[in-house]
Amino acid sequence: MTSITDVARKVEEVMEKKDFSGVVLLQQNGKTLFSKARGYANRSEQISNTSDTRFGIASGCKVFTAVSICQLIEQGKFSYESRLVDVLNIEFPLWDKEITVHQLLTHTAGIPDYFDEEVMEDFAELWQERPVYMMQQLRDFLPMFQNLAMKSAPGERFHYNNAGYIVLGLIVEQQSGQSFTEYVESHIFKPSGMKDSGYFRTDQLPPNTAIGYVDQEEGTWNTNIFSIPIQGGSDGGAYITAQDMIHFWHALLGYKLLTEESTRKLLIPYSHQEDEEYYGRGIWIDQKGEDIFKYHVMGFDPGVSFMSSVYPVQGIQLVVLSNQEWGPYPVTLAIEESLLV
Repeated sequence: MTSITDVARKVEEVMEKKDFSGVVLLQQNGKTLFSKARGYANRSEQISNTSDTRFGIASGCKVFTAVSICQLIEQGKFSYESRLVDVLNIEFPLWDKEITVHQLLTHTAGIPDYFDEEVMEDFAELWQERPVYMMQQLRDFLPMFQNLAMKSAPGERFHYNNAGYIVLGLIVEQQSGQSFTEYVESHIFKPSGMKDSGYFRTDQLPPNTAIGYVDQEEGTWNTNIFSIPIQGGSDGGAYITAQDMIHFWHALLGYKLLTEESTRKLLIPYSHQEDEEYYGRGIWIDQKGEDIFKYHVMGFDPGVSFMSSVYPVQGIQLVVLSNQEWGPYPVTLAIEESLLV
């Protein structure tokens, strides 16, 4: 195994080459192996990123939605095989009546999406005719997909779907009686010790929070305030620190959020995308043969990029947060190639 000094040197070289802006935190069995902050949280004021800076994580927080659903299932509110029509009092006139909660969790429900990654590339284009400041609740997304036809039959294939996780968030709200963000903050963030995390409005960011930046080819840049919904929800948009993400992994895998059985079901590779990459319930799973190489979550939005991985065999947790649209993948790859091969 490469020494941690060599790993650190390689990671820092990648960060320099890519002009990385963000935070990298690598831990093993509770011990920090590498921690590095680089770039500006606020370019205009030249406020530097620190190890405690909060960053948006886009779709990286779909796992919080999945855990919320699993908690409500443990409470007996419904089951994984419950039909959508039986757990949510919202009409989707063109959707199959047999869609299940499990299919929504695993991106196999076959429903339409408001941002279909198979046919769209630029998330920011969604908000050119729909003001981002109007997207303040989960229900605000419904007009974007509620009356569209199915893309495929339920259970037929994997299709990464943001609308499915909006629907799951609406189920959490109806079944818990709380707003989705209130539920996650009280039932996931608080018991995990994620004291610095939250679903903050982009126009009311708290201190020590990185502003997202969209860099242009000619060298100019814009903040992402007009490119993402004003407040995140069940499909993405929370803000966390690197250490808070480690706290989440410890709470999840230490059975503080779910029972051991429910946690195991969360981490089963249900859906197959390509090669050896699978999807559980809110979590990506990479296999090498029959063995689990890593569990990971990731998120990418204008001005946001995030990856966090757990390598169970080595007892390693990695968090890479950035307030630019690139960076986490080459950093993650550098660590995997030097430390985990």
